[in-house]
Amino acid sequence: MLNILKELVTDKKVLILGYGREGKSTLHRLLQTNASASLTIADQSEVSPEDPSVHVLSGPAYMDHLDDYDLVFKSPGIVLPRDPSEYSCRFTSQMEVFLTAYREQIIGITGTKGKSTVTTMLYHILKENGRDAVLAGNIGIPAFDILEEIHAGTKIVCELSCHQLEYIHVSPHIAVLLNIHEEHLDHYGTMERYIHAKQQIYLHQRPEDLLVCDLSVLPKEGTCQSRIYTVSDHCATADIRLDGSRIRFEQNDFQIPVQDIHLLGHHNHIDIAFDYAICRMLGLSDEEFESALKSYEPLPHRLYFIGERAHVRYYDDSISTIGDTTIQALKSVPDVGSVLIGGMDRGIEYDDLITWLSDHPIPHIILMSDTGKRIYDEIRQNYPDFSSPERLVLVDTLEEAVAAARTLTAPGAACVLSPAAASYGIFKNFEERGDVFKKLALEQEL
Repeated sequence: MLNILKELVTDKKVLILGYGREGKSTLHRLLQTNASASLTIADQSEVSPEDPSVHVLSGPAYMDHLDDYDLVFKSPGIVLPRDPSEYSCRFTSQMEVFLTAYREQIIGITGTKGKSTVTTMLYHILKENGRDAVLAGNIGIPAFDILEEIHAGTKIVCELSCHQLEYIHVSPHIAVLLNIHEEHLDHYGTMERYIHAKQQIYLHQRPEDLLVCDLSVLPKEGTCQSRIYTVSDHCATADIRLDGSRIRFEQNDFQIPVQDIHLLGHHNHIDIAFDYAICRMLGLSDEEFESALKSYEPLPHRLYFIGERAHVRYYDDSISTIGDTTIQALKSVPDVGSVLIGGMDRGIEYDDLITWLSDHPIPHIILMSDTGKRIYDEIRQNYPDFSSPERLVLVDTLEEAVAAARTLTAPGAACVLSPAAASYGIFKNFEERGDVFKKLALEQEL
């Protein structure tokens, strides 16, 4: 790995664009190579690298001189002022170098929703069965920080965000594309650009590679060189078929042990189908898969049962940032008495969610923050036939929403936080939003 990095940066003026956790990790490895002509960090905030040989650009104009460098390591999420093709410098990233070094060992997983569950579940199943595996990618640990854990036979289970995929020129040996929904339009501007970022997971694959994808995101003819396995819960000709809670793949017929696992809902059964097929490809038996599946604990904030108070069950689905995930959550939890919806408004459409809520008798729909108010106004203005509009409760904050839910939700029912909106501008991230919800919901006094 370090040899590839050294060859890439030798005698080049290198810029690290963004000095968060990944930027610091990149600097550490670049200093190990001791090969670049110069190293510079560019970040909007004031930063102080420990090595005095490293130059620093900071402040509002930190991206004004990108063409002064030969190679720029761009951190995920940073939006370039212009299209990359308009610069004379070359853009790369930590993930692109990591993929270049280990692509044959990588199972790369992306999708608008479900990628963290599929990634951590696959890793858990492999480890529980004694396989040499590591977690990498969009999980909070920079890829360059785990190099010492990787050996020749290690399977690298790698969650890949759209931001990590956006400008790469290499794809993993096994690519998994779960789904694509309207998301991150504040960053990409158009769905076409967002879709293209996700498609990068297979656009650079080779004929000997594998792509496992939902039938809804099947690549257009001629855009994918690899062997494609399709996944579906409604098409009998798909390679991997979910029929209720049965998974059919090649000659295998696996019954998900629904009563013995901790994952709720049909959407999670789809996730299990993806992992089942991959595990069979890697040589695991049904018995090995089932045993490990039963011990898998879902990640927090993903339709996670957090506890019961006053005979009301509370579920944290704070990761929900689109309408479809809220619909799936409400389909999965029995006896929903109230749902909390709303957050930062990024301009995505809520027509499908509004229609679904109208048709389903959830007693209390508590709408909060910017998107909550927008949904409330859209229902009032555009949906005169919305069923039982008295179910709508408009509040400003999560604290007010939980207070309303605690008053309104009947004993024996469930209260679900599934916001269908981003948390930014209100909370640091969806994790903080979920933690606050848990505290408010379960504490004895508000």
